[in-house]
Amino acid sequence: MTASACITTPIYYVNDRPHIGHAYTTTICDVWARAARAMGTDVFFLTGTDEHGVKVEKSAAQRGIPPQQLADENAAEFKRVLATFALTNDDFIRTTQPRHVTQVQEFLRRLVKSGAVYLGTFEGWYDEGQEEYHTENRARELGYKSPISGKPLVRATEQNYYFRLSAFADRLAAHYESHPDFVRPTERRNEMLGRMRDGLQDVPITRTNFSWGIPMPDAPGHVVYVWIDALLNYVTALGLAGGDASTEGRARYWPAHFHVVGKEILWFHAVIWPALLMALELPLPRCVYAHSFWIADGQKMSKSLGNFVDLPTIERYTGVYGLDAWRWYMATQGPIAATDADFNARHFHEAYTNDLVNTVGNCPSRVGAMIGKYCGGALPPDAEAGGHWPARCATAVERWEQCMGTFDLPGAARSAMDLLRQVDAMINETEPFKLAKDPANTARLHAILNQCAQAVRVAGVLLEPFLPGRCGDLADAFGGTRREDTPWRDRAVYGAIADGTTIRKLALFPRVEATAAAPKA
Repeated sequence: MTASACITTPIYYVNDRPHIGHAYTTTICDVWARAARAMGTDVFFLTGTDEHGVKVEKSAAQRGIPPQQLADENAAEFKRVLATFALTNDDFIRTTQPRHVTQVQEFLRRLVKSGAVYLGTFEGWYDEGQEEYHTENRARELGYKSPISGKPLVRATEQNYYFRLSAFADRLAAHYESHPDFVRPTERRNEMLGRMRDGLQDVPITRTNFSWGIPMPDAPGHVVYVWIDALLNYVTALGLAGGDASTEGRARYWPAHFHVVGKEILWFHAVIWPALLMALELPLPRCVYAHSFWIADGQKMSKSLGNFVDLPTIERYTGVYGLDAWRWYMATQGPIAATDADFNARHFHEAYTNDLVNTVGNCPSRVGAMIGKYCGGALPPDAEAGGHWPARCATAVERWEQCMGTFDLPGAARSAMDLLRQVDAMINETEPFKLAKDPANTARLHAILNQCAQAVRVAGVLLEPFLPGRCGDLADAFGGTRREDTPWRDRAVYGAIADGTTIRKLALFPRVEATAAAPKA
């Protein structure tokens, strides 16, 4: 991990209310950001709202309010959700903010001056829901229907300013070749390469059929295409075209380590965005990570089907199981790889019970109870110097760091869970409660309990980004130190609890009855 790092969510469109898709992307970014900070990295975690475009304009008109009022209302709701879920973003950018608007216009002036943008006429097919134009060939591939909404594409002709995407085809191909991890997972990278082999067409970057957007500099009547406006947020938040006092000193965070997006918007992030950066002579992000979709009970989520996981549904789950349980399910059971993930109440309850109650909760409880019963609550000495446990813990920490480095959050979680399961296995094999009956076994008993406690503490450190609330309690109960108090290498090492330290039994995750506590999605 480098000294500084940047991770971003896509900025969320204010024409929609927060739902599981928004919560998922922001939560997994938060897990990574917390992990990177724990390792001593200076992290900049960015999210925000995308507030321009014809859909916002139309929705506001239907309500009889100005577009800015609608944007303000929904942006406030997204910010409220961030606070509710205790997410640790460092900035929340809004595309209606002056700091963003002025920089977008400056970037566009640079693009026009460089020749990367020109005035032309578009004739093709328009996806009104996505506010995206398609060429004839692409529209034919899509069956003349939106790949997202399924609604028919509309034939349109419009004079626009264009970005010369075609001029960057060779450079993009070369970048993909020399940076095989630029787009992940691999399946998503292959999709982008397949589309690029069909050739790149120049893309319109302004609109004249609505007014709610950033005016194109020196071009009356032209409004910047919402997607171009939105993509530039990643660098306007860092003040790369000037910014204001709020962005001072942020340039060190670019290029981003991870742009985390849903797979439906990957083309914009993996092809158009890097080409724009090339045209602006700015470094490209290290990785664009495109996760898959949540489905519900084997079906695509839909409000009409009644299986849509909206904010009230999410709040019901957190009310029953707790916020850490929600984070755990998002990070370990979500669609982070190339396949969609099924969200259902039974699976949520099983993951909570098996992982959090039976393992993360039960293992420290067993160890704390035995130290309380056999050692008066004080960590006993270990005459065996840790046995195999120092190496086991070092391996777990190394694997955790590697997984975090590649955004493999489930893999990082498994490395910690494996430690706890090994502790449980050791207790089952050595049966400390039997050893305690014979004073001749005291040294062996003490060694086992010390080793178990030390390993539990390391596992707790590795689980903190996933379960920050409960693992804070675990650190307190097992004599651990908080992240801000101690460097990573000192926290994530076996043997950090001194002999005689008070160890407390604690109940981290209460058992919940499935029949009473599994609200339907």
